[in-house]
Amino acid sequence: MPTKVYIAPRVEILAQSGIESIPTEYVRPVEERQDLGDALEEVKKQIASGVPQIPVVDLKGFDSDDHETKMACVDSVKKAAEEWGVMHIANHGIPEDLLDKVREVGKKFFDQPIVQKEQYANDQASGKIQGYGSKLANNASGQLEWEDYFFHLIYPVDKTDLSIWPKDPSDYIEVTKQFAEHLRTVVSKMLSILSVGLELEEGKLEREIGGKEDLLMQLKINYYPKCPQPDLALGVEAHTDISSLSFILHNGVPGLQVYKENRWITAPCIPDTMIVHIGDTLEILSNGKYKSILHRGLVNKEKVRISWAIFCEPPREKVVLKPLEELVTDETPAKFTPRTFQEHIERKLFKKKQAEEAAAAAAAQAANGHKPNITN
Repeated sequence: MPTKVYIAPRVEILAQSGIESIPTEYVRPVEERQDLGDALEEVKKQIASGVPQIPVVDLKGFDSDDHETKMACVDSVKKAAEEWGVMHIANHGIPEDLLDKVREVGKKFFDQPIVQKEQYANDQASGKIQGYGSKLANNASGQLEWEDYFFHLIYPVDKTDLSIWPKDPSDYIEVTKQFAEHLRTVVSKMLSILSVGLELEEGKLEREIGGKEDLLMQLKINYYPKCPQPDLALGVEAHTDISSLSFILHNGVPGLQVYKENRWITAPCIPDTMIVHIGDTLEILSNGKYKSILHRGLVNKEKVRISWAIFCEPPREKVVLKPLEELVTDETPAKFTPRTFQEHIERKLFKKKQAEEAAAAAAAQAANGHKPNITN
């Protein structure tokens, strides 16, 4: 029997309706509410309490002719990738005025009336995933996320479909193209630094995941409206990224939380930086040396948050993901079995579905006064 798909209303409409309580399908279960709260308040609390923060790394040193300066940069990125799996990057090389334009055109798109944005609506049921959308509750829990989004491929240029890119604002396409070109250079630099951190040649990781020709960059602009109950909702539920690397640009409103040492840590917004996540793909290739960190998105009562997440993904069938031979020894055997990127996605979705169905069954039993029967 096919899973019933509930099409969510746009979250923006809900937020503008004047509701004081969020619909039940947006309320997270109790077990997900650790450190859940208004993002603006969570940042203040954690800074005041001295909670360890996501490291900031400066990429400028990697371009130095001085070997020690270059290796100091490699060591800082390596340490962040091994211990956190996420970092703020400074001196990344993308002009700040271009990033401001990216923020501007993205905001202008979401500032349009809903009816105009709906012209770009995706249709996940038919496989059309690019475009304007909201999460579909097609899982066992029926949970929804407090966000709308726009999703599309931005690189390589010859694989993009400009027909689904926003035509309004009129400079959206040109600005996004320029951003993609600049970011692709940063992607190569990050992969080079991470390769050297594994004592490999600079180009190793990039070649393993498709190179200039086949590595895809998918852009998801996340729009998180103000939420009347941020202590009960999530903009994005907890997950690790399937990508090799994920880059995040934001509008200066915090919301990212990462899970480390049994607690959720809320990332402050640091001017002139971008956030980079290590994804599952690099965790597999590095044989677990680099960590794909669990993270989620908070919302708040006062400010709309917009983030630009760019996922760098290998081709789905052409690349076999497995720990690199140079990193597999008798002392450090392979921690992951070989799989294509597509197979990794399917395994992850299957495990997620199993977990959701088990949670839904346990909740139903508890509601009926039965103790959950956990067999594995």
